[in-house]
Amino acid sequence: MSELGDPTSAAGGVTPSDQELLAAHVTGDRDAFGELFARHRDRLWAVALRTMGNPEDAADGLQDGMIAAFRRASSYRGEAAVTTWLHRVVVNACLDRLRSEGVRRAASLPDGFDVPSSEDPALDAERSERRREVLAALGSLPADQRAALVLVDMEGHPVADAAEMLSVPVGTVKSRCSRGRARLAVLLRAAGVLPVAEGDPPNGNHPEPPAVPPTGSRSARAPPRGP
Repeated sequence: MSELGDPTSAAGGVTPSDQELLAAHVTGDRDAFGELFARHRDRLWAVALRTMGNPEDAADGLQDGMIAAFRRASSYRGEAAVTTWLHRVVVNACLDRLRSEGVRRAASLPDGFDVPSSEDPALDAERSERRREVLAALGSLPADQRAALVLVDMEGHPVADAAEMLSVPVGTVKSRCSRGRARLAVLLRAAGVLPVAEGDPPNGNHPEPPAVPPTGSRSARAPPRGP
């Protein structure tokens, strides 16, 4: 489904598209931006949480991004989907925080992601530990590599869309993902999350590693209500 969504609402009226809501905000509609944010809040929160590594910094990064989007809405020119533009603003706000001093690092990664429960407590414990290992390893990567992997491997965005969000060439996103996966593979093999492949060379020059292993569902604990 496109970002226009269902053309009719339950009440029989027309549901505004993302672009229409953003345009309405620019022209002075006080409710339009809040509706737009509510529509995409969960995905934006998930990206912020995975990029920042803990709820406190994620909330700050998301708030920074939404304030920036609120103020810069008139700069949107329609070259990309509104969702892509919003993700770009939030990711860049998070990266700005990661590059600044005093941001909490991987050691404070929380129980931020829901792992589907089963009837087997041992299996649930194993999944929870796997999630912790993956997120801790992800949190140890440089900010740029982490952001690329979050968008491409964990959120499932095409590389071209991730490049739009990060304002870098497609080749740069591919390179960051490749380097990030290689570093993650070493960490996750050491943690026992990924098996050590038979015949792996001792110098760590493995073939192209797999994408970031899944950590559970995409849902995260409830995001903040708004900027």
